[in-house]
Amino acid sequence: MSQLQRIAIAPSQFQQGQILLTKEQQHYLGRVLRLREGDRFIAMDGKGKWWLAQLAGEQAEVLESLLVETELPVSITLMVALPKGNGFDEVVRCCTELGVTCIAPVLSDRTLLHPSPQKLERWRRIATEAAEQSERSFVPTILEPVAFNTGLSLVIGHLSFANSQQYICEARGEFPHLKDCLQHKGQETIVIATGPEGGWTTEEIENAIASGFQPVSLGRRILRAVTAPVVALSLITASCEV
Repeated sequence: MSQLQRIAIAPSQFQQGQILLTKEQQHYLGRVLRLREGDRFIAMDGKGKWWLAQLAGEQAEVLESLLVETELPVSITLMVALPKGNGFDEVVRCCTELGVTCIAPVLSDRTLLHPSPQKLERWRRIATEAAEQSERSFVPTILEPVAFNTGLSLVIGHLSFANSQQYICEARGEFPHLKDCLQHKGQETIVIATGPEGGWTTEEIENAIASGFQPVSLGRRILRAVTAPVVALSLITASCEV
């Protein structure tokens, strides 16, 4: 089963025991993967459902539902100050593999990148591909980039503080290490924010603290803006799955 190819589909494509394949999916299965009529593959809807399917022309017949338990026991929202260049592509890819639930790109005072609308579509496609590769049940949600303070309001507005933890990573200052702060007993949601090149401004840290975030360290070394999110997610994942 693990050797079968996997593709992501939209939930609406599953109808009455059949999967209605798009032209792109037909091309990918037939021309790229070289699957033939009757060959089997795995379809995932990105919302927690997997099916064993059999190729049948322009559609696929669902043979059975599959139980996949690869998700973390907590929901993780990652707020990332957008790094310069194409660095955010790798952040999306790696953090999807590590189990992130939602990625909220933000524009901080020191953010150098102001992405085009096409970037969001690209990031969502990367997340889908990474979820397929890492055998995730869910494809992470990638939100539209917003200003940091707006992002704080949006994220906090959807939280239940009784069941959540909020952290903002800061390279300068005497703050406790993230690994020493993580507590998963009774917690359902973790929000972690990582900064841009040059770090957060003092005002941004103060606004985060006022919104219920705890400043934490990721270690004694100064990490790149594309490295910090991966380190933070790795620490959380390791803590959750021990």
